[in-house]
Amino acid sequence: MKNKFGLISLIMTIAILAACGDNSNDSEELKMLEVDFELPETAAIDEDVELKATVTYGDEKVTDADQMEFEYWPEEDRDDSTFIDGENNEDGTYTAEVSFEEDGVYEIYAHTTAKALHTMPKKSIEIGNVSENDNNEEDS
Repeated sequence: MKNKFGLISLIMTIAILAACGDNSNDSEELKMLEVDFELPETAAIDEDVELKATVTYGDEKVTDADQMEFEYWPEEDRDDSTFIDGENNEDGTYTAEVSFEEDGVYEIYAHTTAKALHTMPKKSIEIGNVSENDNNEEDS
């Protein structure tokens, strides 16, 4: 009786392992949520700046992101950040327009959630007159 039970267990174990190891199905390749965040390097004070994010999942453009918002702040003051929703253009791109009232470097995140994944690429933009001396003084 023990031999029959052992043989049945062995056969079931082999069948389970064989099913788990079967890669003959067209298994879906691993896809990544990607955000191509476009932003000019510089702009003038009070100039309208377009923030644009193109969202893809693998080769597929994401037209139904759960979240797409931009967060921006002066480089040295993250606590003073502002959030603005990206407008869904229905083609995988999300845009918003902002303008900045003061000279300086601003950091910007493109917060994106889609396909149960989240990513937040960050870029920076120089507004108005940002001199090398200003940056060096801050580093000292």
